[in-house]
Amino acid sequence: MHRIPTASLSKYLLQGQIPRQGCLRSLRNRVQRPVAVQAPGSRYLQTESHAATSISATATPVVPLRKQLKDEKKKASASGKKKKKNVNNQVVEGWELTVGIEIHAQLNTAKKLFSSAATSFNDEPNSHVAYFDLATPGSQPIFQQESLIPALRAALALNCEIQPISRFDRKHYFHWDQPSGYQITQYYEPFARDGRIILQSRDGIAAEDGDGISVGIKQVQMEQDTAKTMAQAGGTHWIDFNRTGVPLIEIITHPDIHHPATAAAFVRKAQILLNVVDACVSGMEAGGLRADVNVSVRRTGDPNTPLGTRTEIKNLSSTKAVEDAIIAERDRQIAVLESGGKVEGETRGWSIGSTETRRLRGKEGEVDYRYMPDPDLSPLVIGSDLVKHLRETMGQLPDAEVDELIKECGLTPKDALSLVALDNGNRVEYFWNVIAALDSKGLDSKSRMSCYQMTANWTLHELDRLTANRHDDSVTTLGFTPDGQCERVPVDALADILLFLHERKITAKVAKELLWVVFRGDVPSQYSNVADAIERENMWFNELSPQEYAELADSAVEGQENILRYFVEYKQYPQGKLMFLVGRMLRLGAEERIDPFNAEKVMRKALEEKYVPALTS
Repeated sequence: MHRIPTASLSKYLLQGQIPRQGCLRSLRNRVQRPVAVQAPGSRYLQTESHAATSISATATPVVPLRKQLKDEKKKASASGKKKKKNVNNQVVEGWELTVGIEIHAQLNTAKKLFSSAATSFNDEPNSHVAYFDLATPGSQPIFQQESLIPALRAALALNCEIQPISRFDRKHYFHWDQPSGYQITQYYEPFARDGRIILQSRDGIAAEDGDGISVGIKQVQMEQDTAKTMAQAGGTHWIDFNRTGVPLIEIITHPDIHHPATAAAFVRKAQILLNVVDACVSGMEAGGLRADVNVSVRRTGDPNTPLGTRTEIKNLSSTKAVEDAIIAERDRQIAVLESGGKVEGETRGWSIGSTETRRLRGKEGEVDYRYMPDPDLSPLVIGSDLVKHLRETMGQLPDAEVDELIKECGLTPKDALSLVALDNGNRVEYFWNVIAALDSKGLDSKSRMSCYQMTANWTLHELDRLTANRHDDSVTTLGFTPDGQCERVPVDALADILLFLHERKITAKVAKELLWVVFRGDVPSQYSNVADAIERENMWFNELSPQEYAELADSAVEGQENILRYFVEYKQYPQGKLMFLVGRMLRLGAEERIDPFNAEKVMRKALEEKYVPALTS
């Protein structure tokens, strides 16, 4: 066979230029398979179903995802069919569901797995591509040792046993996003085995799983990612080889999950663990973590009944998609079996907003992939001293930190989990720094717990409200750092606001205004600190006197005889009517001088001792 020069092969792969002579030209004439060509005015590669196909100028434009979801919702409403809530859709009587999960996560590395090209995701397309990434003849894989560190941290966080010797294999398949025709992975001898994740009720598992469930992890293996494919109009695809060879880990579970919500909880917790130990680049929301689920069903009642034929749903991009897709596929398989049909082993797909899975292709097996040891890579030897060092420097994992937040700070499990999960763990570090600052400012031990709970509420909710106005580019990020600082709201500033609010020296409304002043940068540019801003703007809380509260209550009750009658001979105390009258007090009086709690006490006492007796006399 005529040898193809490297320059010609490079032009073919990167620019779609076919030489006038040689096997590439004859191949183009014999078969019509996807060909890579250069997209006009772009560095993306473009694949077409026929070599002569071009992007149609009149093709239907891509519909935004948000509009797709709205249209799906409108169709569902028009059909009159109401979707059953997932919380009530975990079990189908007479059937048992079994789920296994495969998670693919991009490792936090500077280089690719087998080349020195950079792992960049936002740079110019095809700007970080090495010879080996394109399977250029003569290029060899060179294992980048630094990619092992985040992989080991991930495996240790998943409670896996690290294997001292592991090996790489070739998984053969042809697709335009895999230039070599095979993927390098660790199918037979992975670097980590026999892990486990404990899921508790607070993690969002199905109620049917009780207080908790243990999900076994069969193995964790290293492998290379494929190129990035972007579908375009007219049956055309653009290809960016920057992602080719990016290091991945694949987490494979045992079939221990039997409820859709528990499967979603597993993926969610695995993502939190990988973020906490800094093993992964990004989560599902940014495409850095993808989940495949294997689903099968069988009839209950006979423990000897073998597991049903499983199908695989590929590339689920959110935990909600995991739960919804499992429910849809479970119901489809049950319908097939109840009608006398047979479930086929196949690969299926799922789209956001769908109500059913769709067939993609038949299910490949080990024989189809022709696994074989990679002859170009030597065994991977991992020293016990490295594993010991990483284990000792792992830090506190999420479960231990959540337990501490609940026990020491009195937080709800939901708030504790949210703090740990947000901003790759940076948000919870900020929370610890704020409460440390509060303690240093003389917070008394009697009210410490309630102040901690208020701090969690503000850290989770009030800070996020600052960035809700997306029309202003200057207020779209808070800027949390790994050491628990916030670029826009310094720790000491929030601690001062919360302490003044806790001591009732300012109102909640004033506290929120001060938070915005700090976020905007007026402290310390315009005011030296929070106290200076309060003093100069006369924002200290000057509460109404008891006499003023009583007079305000009289004004609020005036003309409300119909409301007052609800408080005479009631079967259940009309709390809503009481709060209506308190709301009138807040509207009629100077809000900056009213404590809603004290206003409620004044109104309740006035009703019992003055207004209701006057009606019944």
